[in-house]
Amino acid sequence: MAERLIDPWPSTVTLARVDRGGVDLKLAPDETVLKAIAKQLGLVSLHELKADVYLRSWMDGAEVSGVLRARVVQTCGVTSEDFETPIDARFSLRVLPADSEHAPQDEGGELGLDPDGDDPPDVLEGETIDVSGYVIEHLALELDPFPRKPGAVFVQPPEPVELSPFAALKGLKTKGDEG
Repeated sequence: MAERLIDPWPSTVTLARVDRGGVDLKLAPDETVLKAIAKQLGLVSLHELKADVYLRSWMDGAEVSGVLRARVVQTCGVTSEDFETPIDARFSLRVLPADSEHAPQDEGGELGLDPDGDDPPDVLEGETIDVSGYVIEHLALELDPFPRKPGAVFVQPPEPVELSPFAALKGLKTKGDEG
C-alpha cells in the first residue's frame, strides 16, 4: 500500500521510504517558490505548478513517475508580447544509488547507449531522491525554447539597400560630371 501525503516544497524522499511500500505525493509550491522557479527557468512568471508523483521500488533504486500541470508566461520571440501557456505533461524515470551494481558504468567515455532505447537510470549522489528537482527538470523540458504567441507570424524584413561607400558617391554624381 502506497503512502499518500502532501509533501512540502522542496520535496525529497529516501530510497528506504520507497522500499517500504511506495510513496504517492502531491506537490504544489507556494508563490515565493513559484517566483524562484520562474526566475530559474527564465520565465516571465509561473502562475501554477502542481504535480502528482508516484515512487515505486525498482531493482535497488526507484521508479519515479508523475503528471505535472503548470501555467507559464513566456515572451513571444516574434511580437515580444507576454503570453500564457498551459502545460500538462507526464514523466517517468528510474534512479539508482551510486553503489548499485546496476548503475550505468562509464567505460572509456563510451556508455554504450541505445539512442532508441529507454533512458539509462539516474545515479543518485546518496540515498535521497530530489523529487521537486525532477519536477522542475521535466517542466523545463516541456518549455518551448522559441516561444511564439498563438497567431503570431514572423514577417521577413525588407532586404537592406546597398551600403557600400561608393553607393553614397553615386548619389552625389551630377549629370554635368558625366562625360
